Amino acid sequence: EPPERASLIESKSLVRSLDQLYAQAHVVDILLRDRVMKWASESNGWLRGQKQDKTAGPARWIKWERDLATTRPELVEQVMWAGVKKVERSIQKILRSYNGDVSRLVDVSRACIAFESVHDIQACLMEIKKETQAHQVQLVRLKNRLSVHWDSAVSAGYRDVALNLRLCDEEAERLRVNTHVAELQLILLPIAKLKTNDGHKRYVQFRNARAE
Repeated sequence: EPPERASLIESKSLVRSLDQLYAQAHVVDILLRDRVMKWASESNGWLRGQKQDKTAGPARWIKWERDLATTRPELVEQVMWAGVKKVERSIQKILRSYNGDVSRLVDVSRACIAFESVHDIQACLMEIKKETQAHQVQLVRLKNRLSVHWDSAVSAGYRDVALNLRLCDEEAERLRVNTHVAELQLILLPIAKLKTNDGHKRYVQFRNARAE
């Protein structure tokens, strides 16, 4: 597994201001959505959708097929994007885990794709690899929580494949956000369907108890 701080992150590109980091994150969040829809459509991915009611049950998931964004644009409006991380949670992580170093926060902008099988996750990773080879995306770190070697007790039983990456295409460079590191979670659909807002709150409490 790659080191915690990948050597690809150059000291000159590190952002040490939380305000600047969030300014970048709000831009990257928009650019990342287009990439996520593309990757999902090429690998049988599912995106989280808005529920028809406001009950506390599991989220709704939408199978994101190729060209769906153009043939059924109303579905794009129904996708429930994660959005940028809450500032309060970011400050907790910076102080508890990163010794005040803002530059180590790499999940302010984040997204998630769910899959029915590990094979589909592999297909998505291959699509991302193509873009890294084309210098459109730069992979900074990959954490494989689906590995048999992963100690699931560390993540309270939660498993996924988490990628930290940079968007480094022309648009990201033009907008000066090509150094920002975002997070993409690739998760199995049966696990994704078990996730609820209350469950996430308990997971945050678990992380807080571990000072993470």
